Parts: sequence; C-alpha cells; structure tokens
Amino acid sequence: MSTARSFARAGALALAALVALAALAMQTAAEPRPTHLVGVHPFVVGHIATGSRTTPYTTALCRSLLGISCYDPNQLRQAYDLAPLYGQGLDGTGRTIAIVDAFGSPTVQHDLNVFDSTYGLPDTTIQVIRPVNEPYPPFDPTNSDMVGWGVETSLDVEMAHAIAPGAHILLVETPVSETEGVQGFPEIVAAENYVIDHHLADVISQSFGATENTFPDFATGAQSLLNLRSAFVNAAANGVTVLGASGDAGATDYQSNASDLYPMRVNSWPSSDPLVTSIGGTQLHLADTSGQRLAPDSVWNDGFGATGGGVSGVFSRPAFQDKVQGVVGSQRGTPDISMSAAVDGGAIVYYSFVGTGWHIVGGTSEASPLFSGIIAIADQMRGSSLGWINDRLYKLGPHGTDRGVVDIVGGDNSFAGVTGFPTASGYDLTTGWGTIDAASFIPRLARGNGAG
Repeated sequence: MSTARSFARAGALALAALVALAALAMQTAAEPRPTHLVGVHPFVVGHIATGSRTTPYTTALCRSLLGISCYDPNQLRQAYDLAPLYGQGLDGTGRTIAIVDAFGSPTVQHDLNVFDSTYGLPDTTIQVIRPVNEPYPPFDPTNSDMVGWGVETSLDVEMAHAIAPGAHILLVETPVSETEGVQGFPEIVAAENYVIDHHLADVISQSFGATENTFPDFATGAQSLLNLRSAFVNAAANGVTVLGASGDAGATDYQSNASDLYPMRVNSWPSSDPLVTSIGGTQLHLADTSGQRLAPDSVWNDGFGATGGGVSGVFSRPAFQDKVQGVVGSQRGTPDISMSAAVDGGAIVYYSFVGTGWHIVGGTSEASPLFSGIIAIADQMRGSSLGWINDRLYKLGPHGTDRGVVDIVGGDNSFAGVTGFPTASGYDLTTGWGTIDAASFIPRLARGNGAG
C-alpha cells in the first residue's frame, strides 16, 4: 500500500483520510485498492480525493472497497430532478459558466472528453483563458499545490458540465495560488474583472476561500479584504451571478499557517460576501444505479469534513437576510443554499495529469460548480442572466418545496472540536434554505420574486 500524500492542506481531513486508508489496507478483495486517499487544498480545507482506477467506480464498488458511497453524474442529475427540464431542451445552451482556478489542469479537455464518453454526456470544447498580466508557471506534476488545483479544476469542470451539458465552459486560470489572507486574491480579482468587463460569462463559480480572520487587519475592520471586492461589485452591476463554496471544516476554518484550525467559530470569504451566493454542502443517500433516494438528504458532516456555515466577522446582516434575523443576528450568515458535497457520497471524477484514472472527490468545491449549472439553466429559461440572485433566493426559501426548495433537518456542522450550528426548519447556518428540486426550483428562480 502506497503512502498517502498530502496535497498542501492536509490538516484534520488528511488525518481522517489516513485512518481510513489504514483500515482499507487490512481488508482483502479482488479489486485493486485505492492508491491514495488525501486531502487537497484549493478551498481552505479543500476536498478529499481517493483512489485511482482505470475503470470508473460504481456506488456498489465504493461501498465495497472504501466503505463510502460515490455517485456518477447521471445519478446526480436524477437526484436533482433535472430530466423534466432536459426534456424541454433546457440544459444551459447559450449560457456560459466561468470556473476560476489557479494553475488549471494541462489535461482538462482530454479528461472532460473521457468523462463525457463514459457517461453519455455531450462533448463540449472548454475555452481556457489566462487574463492576468503576469507570468504563468508551467504545470509541475510533482508540485503538490499545482496538483491540488488540478484536481479542483477537474472537479469544477466536470460537475458544472454534468448539470448544464449545453452550457459553454470558460476556465479562467490565474498564476498564483490562493492560500490564507490576501495571497492569490489580487490575481483572482483581476481575472474575474476581465471576465465581467468583456461580458464572457453569466455565472462565476469559486471553489476556494480564506478564513476572514487571516486577513492582516481583520481586528480593525479587514480593509484589506474589502479592497478585494471590486469584481463582486462589478458583477452585480453587470448581471453576473457569483457563487462561493462555504467551506469544508464546519463552523471553523484554517489559521494563517494553513495547518491548524481555529478553536472557535469563524467564517470564510468570499462565501461570506453579501454579493456572493454561498453554497453549502449536503450528503446524498442514493440507490446503487440510479438517483433514487434511499433517505432524505442530510447535512454534510461525515467525519472527513463538514459544510462550512456561520456568521461573518466582517459583513453586517444584508437586507435580504432581514427575515432570518433570528438566526443570523446582526451579521451576514452563510450558506444560502446547498448541494452535494460529502466525501461519503463523493463525485466520481476523471483526471490524467497525475495518477491517471477515476477518483472520488468531495467538498463544497463540488457543490459550487453543481449550482453553477443550475444557474446556467435558469438563465437559459429566463433568456438573460439572472445576475445577483440572493434577493430572489430569499423570497423563494420560505415557500419550501412549493417553490422547489427542499428543507434539511437533523444534524449540525460541528467539526474538530468546535461546536457548530444545528439544522432547523427553514433557514439555518448549516445548509441555508436547504437544497433544491431543480424541476420546480429553476422555473421559480428564473421568474423571480417567489412567483408560483
């Protein structure tokens, strides 16, 4: 059994992964064992990647080999009730999803082609741009940071395409890794402003973040963070939706050393920004070969990680959250809505830049691109970009399943010894309003104002 490798931010998740890997090593089976089970960083804690197979995993195989579930794109499409929309020709055609990642992946087009042909999805050509006027380092497969971002890129592109197969994918690469605090964000902001200024996308998905407390002047107002908001202001003014993953360490997150978690509740940005829609994480419970549910979705908290959620230490409560003041108090609360993110229920992803084969990946890095596909389909139905959606979303949320918003109750996002927030009926600080039934949710979101 090969030694588990840590891709940058191992932390608590890597420890859990190592324990799981040790347990696997004691088992016997005819199938080959996973070659690695590691924690990777692009989003604060990051996500979990496991295994490396030349043929895809199935749910049954994941349960047999790994003791966890995993799901392919067709299971996810079924779970979110997208077939009625696809039947109407609503698949994101004519809309563009921008995926923002440091470094990108040198094999992203090939890998998406393999993913598509395996699961019967339509081929699409990814447009890759490098808009930052700085040198871009060559991709180094021995560089753990670049490999982590490569995994992130594969996950982002494949999940967005799985949900909105007709949408154009714009991969926006930046030359500097985002870590904690300010690093990497100036380049991200410049890249996103380029996309917005040149009208290149309808929705931007961000599967990364930094703990608010790690910005150098957090205690005195975090002006260094506030100085980085220009792309979000620009997006709101120009009708571009911006999404941000809520995090993978429950109610806590990483300190400036990128190794230790805070021993108290904290939040991360850009998810906490009121101009961003914060996407939290759920755990799906699906049948072996379909997207039929064995049980209702639950909050993601499976021992590998937990959905980020809590209140901002920088932003006060925005007007769209006034009706949930009893939950968020005087501060901005996250997340707003949630999608699949659990490691036990992870996404089946293909990449070949290193460890060629099929892998299982989880984290809110999955949830954000999944929801970007939902936005692309809503934009197609509406005939124009929705732009900033938080006001619309909070008008739909209280109507629940009548508007395609599926409440999640039971569990919490406590993690690494930090007491989190409980799920509750209606809005909460673990899954936001819950998750969605796309066939009902998308038409309501496209019409806006909670219309029936």
